[in-house]
Amino acid sequence: MEKTIVIIPTYNEIENIEAIVKAVFSQSDDIHILVVDDNSPDLTALKVKELQKDFSNRLFLEVRKIKSGLGTAYIHGFKWCLEKKYDYIFEMDADFSHNPKDLIKLYNACSIGGADLSIGSRYATGVNVVNWPMSRVLMSYLASKYVRVITGMRIHDTTAGFVCYKRHVLEAIDLNSIKFIGYAFQIEMKFKAYLKKFTITEVPVIFTDRTKGESKLSSGIISEAIFGVISMKLKSLFKKK
Repeated sequence: MEKTIVIIPTYNEIENIEAIVKAVFSQSDDIHILVVDDNSPDLTALKVKELQKDFSNRLFLEVRKIKSGLGTAYIHGFKWCLEKKYDYIFEMDADFSHNPKDLIKLYNACSIGGADLSIGSRYATGVNVVNWPMSRVLMSYLASKYVRVITGMRIHDTTAGFVCYKRHVLEAIDLNSIKFIGYAFQIEMKFKAYLKKFTITEVPVIFTDRTKGESKLSSGIISEAIFGVISMKLKSLFKKK
């Protein structure tokens, strides 16, 4: 395994962080983790510091002063990982909605399969979601369909947050130009990669809703995605002209 790191953004994930760190590390001795914590009131960062005693050269922590959104947390993490010369950089949630056992599948899709970007996809082979109410499944599924139609991307799960990037993809994207900070951030990153004609592969995974902690999804995040996608597409058309 080449130099590989998993970015896990956290805000009040004290109930999950120890378990997810150990689960990720159990997949391979070559995997590192960067936790980007937004100064969680529940002291998630303190727990990570305790865990660093056992994983001193594999577990890293960046603490931001305030909660500034998922997108900015990942941008912070991407820049850190690029500076440290990692070859494969993952996005992953802390709440076990993404199965750590699937990390190797995403890695192989890039390292062996030749993809520049691999997506842990809930919708590549139907709907593979566990423990979500039907209303949320429909909202997520239709949102991905909507994005696919508007942007032209041939991706079934456009809003997925379980992703593996080869470093050259992140180097090619102007990270400072990323506008969205919530749900739409995942769409914007894929769209930027799509416009640069990188090879994008979807790897079917089963998404399981969190059993501990609280969801960060809000109506504001959803509206950002719905209206932001149209704006993003129009800007790309004007740039071509």
